[in-house]
Amino acid sequence: MKKELHVISTGQQEKADVIKIARSIHTYVDYIHLRENHRSPEEILHFIQGMKEADIPLSKVILNGPSSVALAGGVAGVQLSHRGEDVLKVKKNYPMLRVGCSVHSLSEALEKEKKGADFLLFGHVFESNSKPGLRPRGLHALQEITAYVSIPVIAIGGMIPSNVQEVLTAGASGVAVLSGIFGANDPERAAFNYHKELEVKQNDHLR
Repeated sequence: MKKELHVISTGQQEKADVIKIARSIHTYVDYIHLRENHRSPEEILHFIQGMKEADIPLSKVILNGPSSVALAGGVAGVQLSHRGEDVLKVKKNYPMLRVGCSVHSLSEALEKEKKGADFLLFGHVFESNSKPGLRPRGLHALQEITAYVSIPVIAIGGMIPSNVQEVLTAGASGVAVLSGIFGANDPERAAFNYHKELEVKQNDHLR
């Protein structure tokens, strides 16, 4: 199975900057999560339109927001928070959307899988600047989840190229990165570096 690279917008950058970065990295990534929770549905739709006009494939865009807006924008899927919309309802109402769920425990992971989630984001695995003072859940917890669920589990939190192999060995189907790419001095080079690490594992598996 191909190992996926998910990149998540920081929600702290200007629309033009996010689109510029997304355009430069999309060939190296599998999904770009638009996480702009401070924006209205109308602003989000304009954002998505801007990405489309910049030749960013909407088949690679996942909205961290309302499923109805994701559908209206024509993106690939939606990422639901653990307190967000009910997975079952979203899958029933919008079967064409790929639905991801953020989880923090094995029980949550099993529940979301049972309700029909297509993939899970689990974290934070390592120390993360976006979660200061919060103890990371670690590789053991990741390994436990990947052992019990059959849908892809994407590791998030403190991901840098040098620890990608560790999370893949623990059973993750890919990694999700925020500031490591969108906050990098050279986002395209950063995306390539993560992509390269995921390709290494992929090639090892094919041998």
